[in-house]
Amino acid sequence: NQAETAFVAPLTHDDSKFSLRWFTPVAEVDLCGHATLASAKVLFQERFASKEKKIEFQTRSGILTASDDTGEKSNDLFTLEFPSEPVEMLTDKSEIERVLSSLGDVGVKFVGRTKFDYFIELESEKEVREFQPMFDKIAAIGRRGTTITARASSPNDYVARFFAPQLGIPEDPVTGSAHCALGPYWGSQLGNKRNLTGFQ
Repeated sequence: NQAETAFVAPLTHDDSKFSLRWFTPVAEVDLCGHATLASAKVLFQERFASKEKKIEFQTRSGILTASDDTGEKSNDLFTLEFPSEPVEMLTDKSEIERVLSSLGDVGVKFVGRTKFDYFIELESEKEVREFQPMFDKIAAIGRRGTTITARASSPNDYVARFFAPQLGIPEDPVTGSAHCALGPYWGSQLGNKRNLTGFQ
């Protein structure tokens, strides 16, 4: 299961500014969290970037920053600053029906979309974990991907899964860009909670 591959290039002689692009097996995408994290780790550890400064990545989603916060007692601790993506409730009945038909027989609490993806809250964590995707139907509904999520039991605040079969990624095991919407959504749902733990 190959997700995105990152391509990094220096922009200037400054060791903190780089261009960054991401590609799935079939398309270029606008945002990818874990490929950004991996890029930052390589740049810091191989000394292409100074650990004393934040890296600035110029991307199709604007400037993204990464810092190396590894201390004496911790290994590989990095911080990424990513954009917050609002979730908009779907109101068009035909679009809602199309999205629901791609999911099959599951309990749905909320149907929305972000700038990139469809965003669906299911009734329970169990339904998210046991969901059996119909990849052909998910691929046909017309956005970058589909996130399903639900409130989770402790120690996690929410659980999520992400599917993008039309981009060559049937199910992505880790999707940092999806959490740009999951974090704000669940922060609001859980009483404006700011520190969240999500499980994908």
